[in-house]
Amino acid sequence: MDLSLLRSSLLFRGMTEAELSAALAALRAEEKRVQKGQLLLRAGDRTDRIGLVLEGSVTVESNDLWGNRTLLSHVGQLQFFAESYALLAGEPLLVDVRANEASRVLFFHLDGTEALETGEPWAQKLAVNLLRISTQKNLQLSQRSFHTSPKTARGRVMAYLNTVSLQKQSREFDIPFDRQQLADYLNLERTALSKELGRMQREGLIRVRKSHFCLC
Repeated sequence: MDLSLLRSSLLFRGMTEAELSAALAALRAEEKRVQKGQLLLRAGDRTDRIGLVLEGSVTVESNDLWGNRTLLSHVGQLQFFAESYALLAGEPLLVDVRANEASRVLFFHLDGTEALETGEPWAQKLAVNLLRISTQKNLQLSQRSFHTSPKTARGRVMAYLNTVSLQKQSREFDIPFDRQQLADYLNLERTALSKELGRMQREGLIRVRKSHFCLC
């Protein structure tokens, strides 16, 4: 296992190599390879594990009984998922976590807050890092609310693209979603999204090719 890669992740930031090795052993780290479309966690399940994406990406989705899907977030390399549920151990998941592509994921068993109560130096650093991760996730959820609050398709598209442009510090960028995923994320029908993107391109507001955008 590449310890230097893990130490660059937010979860293990600030740990020495010895502390990281101790953390991996205590948290019973296990690597899993998954194929595109494979469910890693299912709504209704309970988990004591936090997932770290080593390669590839996963999506966090809400799928209701009537077949409606809402894409809540994209989790890329060295990002995390299920940390809140792992800390609450016993709370049923309200979301599905699905592989967005062939991926490698490392799971850690938190057993609620038990792993953080050992008093070990790595456990203290882990607790601080988990707080940072939770704060970051709350910000992402707030951003999604901002992106889906406009009443029109154009308003939602522009709110999302403006956020990505600010984050990338560029008017030209790739987004992590394909067309269907972007529609699900913005709570739009795919046809309505495609039509609006076409209109915006014809009006000279954007240039778009697949997942690559340029704001004009």
